[in-house]
Amino acid sequence: MSRFWTAAWPRLYRLLRLLEWPIRTWTRRYGLGDTVEVTIVRRRTGRPWSVLLGLLRVRGDWYVGHPNGVCGWTRDLDAAGKATIGSAGLGPVTVRAVLLPVGEERTEAIQAAFRQHPFPGNVVYWLARRHVRAVGRYYRLDILDLDESVVTADLGGGGGGSSPGVR
Repeated sequence: MSRFWTAAWPRLYRLLRLLEWPIRTWTRRYGLGDTVEVTIVRRRTGRPWSVLLGLLRVRGDWYVGHPNGVCGWTRDLDAAGKATIGSAGLGPVTVRAVLLPVGEERTEAIQAAFRQHPFPGNVVYWLARRHVRAVGRYYRLDILDLDESVVTADLGGGGGGSSPGVR
């Protein structure tokens, strides 16, 4: 774990929050790299809440994560166990979140961030790679309700297949 990156990530995400409205509007209309809107039921209020995340793809499976470990949305996802994903090219899809233990699958998901997140995110993740591998919190997303539009949706980015395997 790095003191620098532990302090830097919250500051970087504060900057993104300042730009959230135009990013969210653009993402809903046209898409933006691997960015998707993830709706999670809040653990304290029970109300749905949306956050913009990068949807990583490795060998047809979907992943999301936070490079600095536990945060508000990861706590909510842990409590809810599922979420709904949507973007310009993908109608709402309900997924189950499976927390990844340290191992090969988690490492591959983290490495996908270096290749799939749009600039400058990919560079920042690469620079912080040791910290992200040490403390990052990553989830595999398994589809709960399969819909024809999901099977044919193409989110772009890396990895094969256009939707994750149903487990």
